[in-house]
Amino acid sequence: QHRLAVAGGGVVIMLIIMALLADFIAPHDPLSLDTQRRFIPPLKESNYILGTDEMGRDLLSRLFYGGRISLVVGVSAMFATIVTGLIIGLISGFYGGKVDMILMRFTDTMLCFPQVFLLLVLAAFITPTVISIALIIGLTSWMEVARIIRAQIQYVKEQDFVQAAFALGASEGRIMFKELLPNAIAPVLVSATLNVANAVLMESYISFLGYGIQPPLASWGNMLTNAQSYFDLAPWLAILPGAMITLTVMSFNFLGDGLRDALDPRLRM
Repeated sequence: QHRLAVAGGGVVIMLIIMALLADFIAPHDPLSLDTQRRFIPPLKESNYILGTDEMGRDLLSRLFYGGRISLVVGVSAMFATIVTGLIIGLISGFYGGKVDMILMRFTDTMLCFPQVFLLLVLAAFITPTVISIALIIGLTSWMEVARIIRAQIQYVKEQDFVQAAFALGASEGRIMFKELLPNAIAPVLVSATLNVANAVLMESYISFLGYGIQPPLASWGNMLTNAQSYFDLAPWLAILPGAMITLTVMSFNFLGDGLRDALDPRLRM
């Protein structure tokens, strides 16, 4: 019933298929140079449907492979974000007291720093690879997830079935992972989709600034970096990767909105 979520989910599926099958559907090697074919406009030649860049590389192939890098970074960063936020939020909400105070003050401290600033500081000291970029994005964006989980755990902990588990002598681990976490997981699923979109955007930011994925490996962010010097001559070099970033972020956000509506029982009353 949520048409934008359905459309977003369809685009996400197509992006995933594109990333998985890039080796088979890309018409050219994305690293192959042909200086005799620089700046071919889109639809000008049948062999280069979306044109070529400043080094004569096929832009369509680079978009496919750049999408793979961007999605791998996005999904990996999302897992790092969710796992870190889950652990901190679960421990904080379950134990309360001084444990809750210490963890939440640490979370507040992390929230005081702009994420882009933290990313740039960390990226300056870390060798930029797909895994390292995903980890630093994930480890600088878990704070909202931790707060969401903490609030859910504090609410669910007061329910009768959890109090019954306490009275029956269930272990802390069983209560945390069998009783509390499954009943607080719905907001995490919504947050996961939104975090993929955020991670793709963050990777584009730091790659555009030169601290992310390094050439010749293609990502949508560093494709924008390379294109800025040629915008007057070949605007498609910036427009196409920019459009792919926009489409990806919008699709994951629409999907997250649909999941939120589907998983929140209060919206069905």
